[in-house]
Amino acid sequence: MSEKIVSVVFAGPAGRLEGLWKDPTPPARGSAVFAHPHPRGGGTLHSKVVYRASRALAAAGFGTLRFNFRGVGASEGVFDEGRGETDDVRAALDEAVRRGGLPLVAGGFSFGSAAALRASAADPRVAAFVGVGLPVATESVFGVEVPKVPALFVVGEEDTYGPPERLRSFLGGRASMTVIPGADHFFAGHLEELETVIAEFLAKLPASLEAVVR
Repeated sequence: MSEKIVSVVFAGPAGRLEGLWKDPTPPARGSAVFAHPHPRGGGTLHSKVVYRASRALAAAGFGTLRFNFRGVGASEGVFDEGRGETDDVRAALDEAVRRGGLPLVAGGFSFGSAAALRASAADPRVAAFVGVGLPVATESVFGVEVPKVPALFVVGEEDTYGPPERLRSFLGGRASMTVIPGADHFFAGHLEELETVIAEFLAKLPASLEAVVR
């Protein structure tokens, strides 16, 4: 597995955004972006869930960008209640494609998964989606829709921000859903299982992954 990770700075709509780019394990299949949880809750690109998901994506052949939303770490700007953060994801998608090419996988954890869903909804480059802990019981999911591309949603059995039954109702059978027994919203003690579930989903994607025409 490639362990090369480089610090990057790229243009965002509210100023410069900082991130970490992880090279894909050969053969390269494209690029990916994975967004972090709520900034007001201490979410950053260094979240354990974000790290594990990014590692699974890179191991599957996708050069992966994880980044700090505006106002987090060295990223410029201020928190914008999810609106500007959605635009930040769009900027990150552009940067990932510039570095790793197509096809493109989008995803995120908690608040980041909702922002990534909004950002990728009308982006024809996005060919697959990975959502972890989508907070369907909170206001963060305002305006989000189930992806039309192959998608995986992972939730902890004890997740209070996005209970499995609420997530199942939201998805309506239109995307894959995996419940990790005994896990809470942050997957404490279950990070290995989470990474494995994501890796298995990515391994099943077709070699010639293409976005669905919207």
